[in-house]
Amino acid sequence: MIKFTKLFITFLLALTVFRVSAQSTATTSSPYSQFGIGTLDQMALPQTLGMGGLGAAINNFSGYFNLNPVNPASYGSLRLTIIDIGIYGSSTSLSQTGQPSQSNGNFRLDHVAFAFPVSKKSALSFGLQPYSEMGYSYKTTKKNFGTGNVIDTNAVNYLYNGQGDLSKAYIGYGFGIGKHLLLGANASYIFGNLHQYSSTEIPTLFSTVNSRVEDSYAIGGASYDIGAQYTIDFSDSKHLILGYSATLSSNLNSQHTNIVSQYTYDDQGNENVASDTLSETKDPKAKLRLPYIGRYGITFVSDNKFLIGAEYSQGNWSQLNIPGVTGQDYQNSKTYNLGGQFTPDANALSNYWATIDYRVGVIYNQSYVDVQTGNSNTNITDKAVTFGLGLPLRPGYASYYKINFAAEIGTRGTLANGLVKENYVNFHLSFALNDKWFKKYKLD
Repeated sequence: MIKFTKLFITFLLALTVFRVSAQSTATTSSPYSQFGIGTLDQMALPQTLGMGGLGAAINNFSGYFNLNPVNPASYGSLRLTIIDIGIYGSSTSLSQTGQPSQSNGNFRLDHVAFAFPVSKKSALSFGLQPYSEMGYSYKTTKKNFGTGNVIDTNAVNYLYNGQGDLSKAYIGYGFGIGKHLLLGANASYIFGNLHQYSSTEIPTLFSTVNSRVEDSYAIGGASYDIGAQYTIDFSDSKHLILGYSATLSSNLNSQHTNIVSQYTYDDQGNENVASDTLSETKDPKAKLRLPYIGRYGITFVSDNKFLIGAEYSQGNWSQLNIPGVTGQDYQNSKTYNLGGQFTPDANALSNYWATIDYRVGVIYNQSYVDVQTGNSNTNITDKAVTFGLGLPLRPGYASYYKINFAAEIGTRGTLANGLVKENYVNFHLSFALNDKWFKKYKLD
């Protein structure tokens, strides 16, 4: 067991380094990620994502200790050391009226997280998770040198693309007061780089010099989460959990760089190195303001049998302020989560299928993205159904392992007003270890 633990920690640290070094690579393919700081990731891990992304009123279920960074108060219920590491994959299909559909796929490391008890009623957790992602690429064309006139000569292509992401490294502590109340908090550091490009090309005019504008944002700063959970016992095995967690409003450091350059293509259609940089401007560091996000949940639990819960969250994203970005409007977000889990018989010895956790849920998200279409704005909503499995592995001495799988099948956006509709399937897979560490053994 000691050899396995050392090997696993080494693997965990290597993946953490990989996550940090790869954090500027686009891992999403959504045209709506060009707005604000990109598409927001959920803090929920696969074991709760399969239940519709519940988290505010979740701590332990199915007789297994689960890490739940959504509400740091849940750490106070942990009694074993936990290592949780996960990967993420997605398949997205983009459709627009009058245009052929496009398909994209992405894969990345999702999270690494660790927790261990400090006392009988408290625990410490730390880890690294994605916070937001930016990844898009599209083109528009106007005829006759961009005037749009009917004469079909020397059309101008306008290309827009972006990539990058923000990561969230956190450390948190949760503790219990009495038998029913849990409190906790996370201190986090959000960091990363976002890059957006807009290019102008005239492909039919030989030897044309094309131009590109690049806007880059280097972002980093502290953020804080707080949480509370209160349990009402109806019996020894049936409980009602009320939960609240929040991400407090914070100001991150942000530095905007603008580069205007010119470039050409070679005879093979490959882009040459930029022939000239017309201007390069680096603005002074400024503050990027992230809003307050509140989450409210309720969960009913029958120990080792089933769980059902509902959650509502709201983010004050109308307060989002990104230095160097103009002409974008944001609105407050609202998210509704509903889900549950059923375990036929967690203690079955001869029927493995009875020991599996079966999870299902739904998510409705009214995002902070508000796209201007003509004289009106269109809010971008996200709707998904989720399902998941908790697959227990053969336990070792004082050790318990589980593979958690979750999938989200949903749609984002709309075909109305010339916008893009996304149909997506997201996959989440994690390996979780429960073990007794830092325990002194007595020898007779």
